[in-house]
Amino acid sequence: MTLTALKHNIQLGELDAWGTVADLGSEILEGEVRAFGKMTFGAPTDALSSAYFGTTQGRFRMVYPFNEQATVMTGQVRLTDESTGQSTLYKVGDSWFVTKGTPVLWEVLSESFVKHYLAVA
Repeated sequence: MTLTALKHNIQLGELDAWGTVADLGSEILEGEVRAFGKMTFGAPTDALSSAYFGTTQGRFRMVYPFNEQATVMTGQVRLTDESTGQSTLYKVGDSWFVTKGTPVLWEVLSESFVKHYLAVA
């Protein structure tokens, strides 16, 4: 058994480069929106996984490929559920849960943003 402490204030430079969010299936609306990450459990294709995920500033749209619980570790992001129009600003320490198939508009308001997530396929 392993206990992994999650690090608040983690920076993009501590994560691995994952290309852009478009490389991960999102539609970029503004900015380059580079993606970074580091797995903390499993792999992205596993039924259950967790990781740090971060981006540079910008706007993008994605349809969630899994159920996710996430907590902001660094930065600020506004998420809008495009199916309901509900928009919420998330800052360090804030969390959300989103179900697979939900269309979400992401607006990364800070220079960079990092969350830690738990994904269930």
